[in-house]
Amino acid sequence: MFDDIRPYNDSEIPAAMQRIVADQYFPLVCDYLFPEKKQADIASTLLSCRSAEEFQLKFMHPAIYSLVDKTTDGLSVNGMDKLEKGKSYLFVSNHRDIVLDAAFLQILLVDAGLKTSEITFGANLMQGQLVIDFGRSNKMFRVERPNTVSSARDFLLRSQYLSAYIRYTITQKGESVWIAQRNGRTKDGLDATDQGIIKMFGMSGGEDRVQALAELNIVPLSISYEWEPCDILKALELYARQSGQPYIKKPGEDLNSILTGIRQPKGRVHMEVCDVLTAEDILPFENMSTGGFNREVAAIIDSRIRSGYRIWPNSYIAKDILSGKRSGEGYTPAQWDAFTARLEEQTKEYPEGLRAVLLEIYANPLSY
Repeated sequence: MFDDIRPYNDSEIPAAMQRIVADQYFPLVCDYLFPEKKQADIASTLLSCRSAEEFQLKFMHPAIYSLVDKTTDGLSVNGMDKLEKGKSYLFVSNHRDIVLDAAFLQILLVDAGLKTSEITFGANLMQGQLVIDFGRSNKMFRVERPNTVSSARDFLLRSQYLSAYIRYTITQKGESVWIAQRNGRTKDGLDATDQGIIKMFGMSGGEDRVQALAELNIVPLSISYEWEPCDILKALELYARQSGQPYIKKPGEDLNSILTGIRQPKGRVHMEVCDVLTAEDILPFENMSTGGFNREVAAIIDSRIRSGYRIWPNSYIAKDILSGKRSGEGYTPAQWDAFTARLEEQTKEYPEGLRAVLLEIYANPLSY
């Protein structure tokens, strides 16, 4: 069932581990994540894995903490006490980094004594056997994007299929699911839930649309990075679009964004687990039109994600630079110097307009 999109079953894990260890890029992965360990020892650990859970605990958990140590100034979380052991949830998260938003959640779930979740992964990113094996062994499942299907009708059918898989995973498999609140990452610093995703959630739930959403146990998640992942890459895309130029992804651009997000310094990172959406939350919208219902549910998720978003000093600095006034509110002189030095280095080869776009990415969350 759902064989074309699901993660690997435990019976498929040993063969995947063998392919990963034999891949030409495996030594590079080892050198970056675990430079202090011998490649043979890492290979032995992987080859001992007989389930997705073993792969996550033996390899992914220490690998993600290696990234936390290398690229952040600390990962914090609040609200894990809102989650019950043995209960499955649909985590709906703002989306700032292709891989790490969901990856950080997984290690925090493990640390809280909870099961990891399955993770949506765009079909456009499932390229190359190594990526596929790492992803599907890590409980990732394939999600079609509008640009990976042949027609609007095909996308509708795939959305119905995805909805059925998510409901099946939560209500029958007993697994939680992580999904982004929108198609693709937030580029401008303003997180917003796509109403279409609410429509998709309900497609498989029958006529009682309040119950259809309530039984998914939707949990808004808010992740905040002190240094926006891929900030200059996002600014370049936004600048091109704002300049009226068509933006066409270059070959390998998605992979470059994945690697940049992983390796780039992120400063402090915080995750806020927001209140679960209940039937009582959704019931006031029961008699609205379909569009109104989806819009109001999305608005609740937005409100909780934005309330949980942690504003870092860089946002205040960016706002002051844009306004031309150095107020000193929300940051120290040392933080101002660090931000402005990085800004100068990143934008020195680009037009002045790009600098403003980059500053807006950091300043926009203050409008929450």
